[in-house]
Amino acid sequence: MAVVAACAPLSLSAAEVDLDALRASVEKYKDINVALADGYIPPDNHCVSAKGEGLPPELGAMGIHYIHPALLKITATEPRVDGESTYTNWSQPSILIYEPQADGSLELVAVENLVFEAAWEAAATGEDLSINGRAWDHMADDANTPGDEAHGFMPHYDQHVWLFRDNPMGVLMPFNPSVTCDHASH
Repeated sequence: MAVVAACAPLSLSAAEVDLDALRASVEKYKDINVALADGYIPPDNHCVSAKGEGLPPELGAMGIHYIHPALLKITATEPRVDGESTYTNWSQPSILIYEPQADGSLELVAVENLVFEAAWEAAATGEDLSINGRAWDHMADDANTPGDEAHGFMPHYDQHVWLFRDNPMGVLMPFNPSVTCDHASH
């Protein structure tokens, strides 16, 4: 049955996503070498934590984001990562999120999709950015705060899905108190 679920396509910009099918489709990325071979890269090896972003530490962390530049249609990395992505296909998310482990390895904990605000508005698809009843998060840096609310990216919409680590705040929330950056190299 799991093989059938893994082969079943997830709808392009689905408001309803079968999380078991999604988990099955990305399980291969538990091996970081498979992710690298498929084009995912860590933009800077930065492990995103709530504390590091100026938020309450009890929110936990996200982890290290491995992005797929082709899926995100990256056009610039300085001064912020920018792109033309309106990609919302959950069968191959544009971002894989790993938690650094004490032994130096990385553990896949979540996936994410991201669309750049300007590209999304220019495309004018009329589609709602939602998954299983939750609207995607709008992320834009506020220059008046010490943290970087957009995590080095231009204004965008994103959605995390915690597939491989339980999140007491909910499977679709951005931060996870069960994830830590304590073992990140920097």
